[in-house]
Amino acid sequence: MLLQAVPFWIASIITGLVAVLYGKFFQIAEDFTSSIFDRYAWALFILSPVCFVVAWWLVHRFAPYSKGGGDPQVMAAIQLSATRKNNPVVDKLLSLRVAFIKVISSLFMALGGGAIGREGPTIQIAASIFKIIYEVLPKWWPKITKSSMLIAGAAAGVAATFNTPLGGIIFAMEGLTKTHFSYNKTAIVSSVIIAGLTAQAMLGPYLYLGSPKLNGLSSYIFCGVAVVALISGLLGSYVSKLILFIFAWKTKFKFSWHHVLYVVACSLIMISLAYFVNREILGSGKDVMQNTLFTSAKYVHWYSPILRTAGPLLSFTTGAAGGIFTPALGAGASIGSLVASWFNFSAIDTNMLILSGMVGFLTGVTRSPFTSIIIVLEMTDRHAVIFHLLLAGMISSLVSILVDKHSLYNYLKLQFIRDLNTTEETEMAEHVEKIKT
Repeated sequence: MLLQAVPFWIASIITGLVAVLYGKFFQIAEDFTSSIFDRYAWALFILSPVCFVVAWWLVHRFAPYSKGGGDPQVMAAIQLSATRKNNPVVDKLLSLRVAFIKVISSLFMALGGGAIGREGPTIQIAASIFKIIYEVLPKWWPKITKSSMLIAGAAAGVAATFNTPLGGIIFAMEGLTKTHFSYNKTAIVSSVIIAGLTAQAMLGPYLYLGSPKLNGLSSYIFCGVAVVALISGLLGSYVSKLILFIFAWKTKFKFSWHHVLYVVACSLIMISLAYFVNREILGSGKDVMQNTLFTSAKYVHWYSPILRTAGPLLSFTTGAAGGIFTPALGAGASIGSLVASWFNFSAIDTNMLILSGMVGFLTGVTRSPFTSIIIVLEMTDRHAVIFHLLLAGMISSLVSILVDKHSLYNYLKLQFIRDLNTTEETEMAEHVEKIKT
């Protein structure tokens, strides 16, 4: 049993180190873009298209399956590893090359002001690290399944990114698989703990966002939570549908320059909106969450939710690397803040609606309400409002199903499987999805 656990522990330590370094470089890229906007905002009309095109070209030329966030690729790799031992197509989804291109492409996107997050890329990078460790094990090593290594890797990636160990575990149970966790719970939990502790050893104990004030909530706050959850859940679901529609439309592009034109157009639209309307369309959205939760500027402009949904939509559909997880949280925060301004809620109640919007929008995108709830709770250390967030997660999950039974990640996962595999395996994957539904 000890020998079986050693590969998980080694991979977890490496994941924690890589996640911290990647996070630092990502923050440097975002800070650089912000400083350029402060001093020479016009320069972004040149910098952003160049960065967006380079980010797209790196993925297109060297690792096509490093595009987007990374969650669907890991989900596809887990399913393919479970259906066929040593499936060679998994290498196209998870490898050292994929991880490297993922990092570089997403950093160029962040440098260009892209509204992307680093959590999805970190999940794919972490799963790649675990896969590599699995492949270098000698033949005499006690048997370990590849799927269990990939699940543990993805969960460790979540924990190391957000400092949310419980979120990583729930993500493995709810977001990645419903069939393997009971057989690998020790490996997954230990991987999450070690990856999280490694990140904390470098950064110290920290909260991804901080602790917003939530003492003294109004007795009618549950009504506000329900309204925000309803709106944010629906918007998150419809944004996901629109992303899928754009991806389907882009498959009709016949030449590479069609894609280049689309990428340039996306970057110019984003910079134009930032320059002429508000800069908050740029970046991952973490600034929006921190400003509304921890400053006196509680209420956003009426157009802020539009910007915070348009930014990820334009960035994610370019085909470059970059996650939608954190931008979804930022979009939800803007929705909660706007609804609070409609009814002139107090600062304390506004904080509650902001957190509810974060849970609601993320649930609309991922259809993983418990993952959304736990991650937001661990980000803010506000466990006293767990029932409020459970209500938000439940409502947003229910209204999301009315829009579509499947999440954005599930559709993208199936698309990757179709691209990589035979008809038989695709039919098997679709049958599994029907059973889950």
